[in-house]
Amino acid sequence: MNTTATTVGTYLRDLPPDRRVAMARVCSMIRRSARGVRESMRYGLAFYELDGPLFALESGRRHMSLYVAEQEVVVKHKESLPGVNVLRSFVKFSDLNRLPLDIVEKIVRDSVAARRTRATQGTLPTQAELLKLWAIKEEAVQVPVPVAKGAAPAPKVAAKAAPAKVAKAVKADKASKPEKGPAAAAKPAVKPAVRALAANTGARKAVAAAKR
Repeated sequence: MNTTATTVGTYLRDLPPDRRVAMARVCSMIRRSARGVRESMRYGLAFYELDGPLFALESGRRHMSLYVAEQEVVVKHKESLPGVNVLRSFVKFSDLNRLPLDIVEKIVRDSVAARRTRATQGTLPTQAELLKLWAIKEEAVQVPVPVAKGAAPAPKVAAKAAPAKVAKAVKADKASKPEKGPAAAAKPAVKPAVRALAANTGARKAVAAAKR
């Protein structure tokens, strides 16, 4: 089951009622019978650690699976309940309404004792070894990253505003530069012509005044 839950409590809350009740009972059993275990969510499963992973619990659509790190404990109890997979060291519970909690409690207690013995001997299994034993592939159970929706991308807004700014800059640049070509050459010639006309007009007025 792919889930974004980061705690076992959140994971349980998101399950359908029948699966939630069944899994909550086993989770409670593990916490009560394995004193000192640390509960967490990993790879979409509820993990219980005591000197490394000890149990993992998974809720399927029509079943629940209890993965046990101490494989010899599974072998010891394989005749006590159905759904035991010795090769992969897990127990599959198909009837969620009739969980054999008394046997599960024995498996939990025996696993804790076996783990403490292995801890003193320095032969603890690694997480990679247990994932391989349980046939859990890390890349297949990574939590998907939630994608935020509805936010307008900023780069597009900036791209739309850019042409208007460029047009204003080009217009201002053209206004600040002197014109070139025939039109630019014709403008300077206007002032000399005006000066010549003014001079001729002044001369005529002076001649007319002298005649008087």
